[in-house]
Amino acid sequence: MKYKISGLNAGQFAHLFGQSDAYLKKHHAVRQTVECYPGYPDRISLCDIPAGESALLINHIYQPADTPYFGTHAIYIWEGCTRQGIYINELPEVLLSRTLSLRGYDGKHFLKEADIAEGKLAEDLIGHFLPILRLVISRYIMRNGDVIPAVQNVLNDGLY
Repeated sequence: MKYKISGLNAGQFAHLFGQSDAYLKKHHAVRQTVECYPGYPDRISLCDIPAGESALLINHIYQPADTPYFGTHAIYIWEGCTRQGIYINELPEVLLSRTLSLRGYDGKHFLKEADIAEGKLAEDLIGHFLPILRLVISRYIMRNGDVIPAVQNVLNDGLY
């Protein structure tokens, strides 16, 4: 099974780095100091942000299609991080240690498959989704039941 998992492109967030709280508020973002590690997953590098570092909490469109599945949610980005995590045929550590909700969409951005797996077992689900689906979005499930969008992953994009 061949696949690619990519973090978000930092360029869309660069205008927020180093800005005042007032500027961040205008852009629906909040700066926070990371209190514990792990616990603040960066959606650019696909790593947990180290304690003491600065994170920006922003609202991100994770499913932009003009369908009923359009979706946004709050995510963390590591302030100043510009190195996009790209993982070929492997799961990033940030996904391995969490329970994930995997959603598979077809070429028209309609949900066709969905399931839940512990991060270490998610690769089996990815393998099941890939032959028929173009896009898989993984989401973290927190202990209190909240579902937090993790990263939009183009897994079957003709790379291979």
